[in-house]
Amino acid sequence: MLLSLILGSVAAFADIFGGLVLVRSHWEKRYLRYFVALGAGFMLAVAFLEMLPESMAVSARWAPLLVLAGYCVVHLLEHTIVPHFHFGEETHQDEFLSSHTSYSVLAGLAVHALFDGIAIASGFVLSSRLGWLIFIAIFLHKVPEGFTVASVMMASGRGRMAAVTAAAILAAATLLGVVLINVLPSWVQAGLPLSAGVAIYVAATDLVPEVNREPGIRMALVFFAGVLLFLLLRTFLPEI
Repeated sequence: MLLSLILGSVAAFADIFGGLVLVRSHWEKRYLRYFVALGAGFMLAVAFLEMLPESMAVSARWAPLLVLAGYCVVHLLEHTIVPHFHFGEETHQDEFLSSHTSYSVLAGLAVHALFDGIAIASGFVLSSRLGWLIFIAIFLHKVPEGFTVASVMMASGRGRMAAVTAAAILAAATLLGVVLINVLPSWVQAGLPLSAGVAIYVAATDLVPEVNREPGIRMALVFFAGVLLFLLLRTFLPEI
């Protein structure tokens, strides 16, 4: 429990860090694309090779349905309730001038952040090895996530304080997910497969398209480096 809370806090702080990257304009933002590419490869590998098998082991009957439900929930949020969302810096400024829209985006990302925390804690309920792998996958996309929500708030006309506050809300949602599973560990039977579906959606639908928008082979190589990093850690992390 203590380790999942510590690492959940680290992941949560990465959301705030991403918000600070946006509001402090002198920081170099282009390196976020490398986080996106690396995180996409790592997260997709974790979801398919660790989270899905573990979910099936916990509940073979319900896991596939819950994975699909997790995927569909995020799709519903992003393309029905919160349209025009994607990771990375938002360039369509006119789409986010409405305060209502910006708060809808924040709500959608908060749900996603909640499942980030659920995924981290669920992994540690089953094994330290799985918990570490899930944490790394989530941590790699947390900075771009915080950057995204801050950019949306700024594009809607809110100030820098509102942008950082929005990132802090995502951090709080992540911690809430960690605490929820630690208080009710039996919920891992639903939390892990739901989180797997969310992870697959975020990696394949949000992050990979950002990688593909970059010309040249560099970002693709960083994506595969994320997969390779997962395979190396999976090989050398002890079974606990």
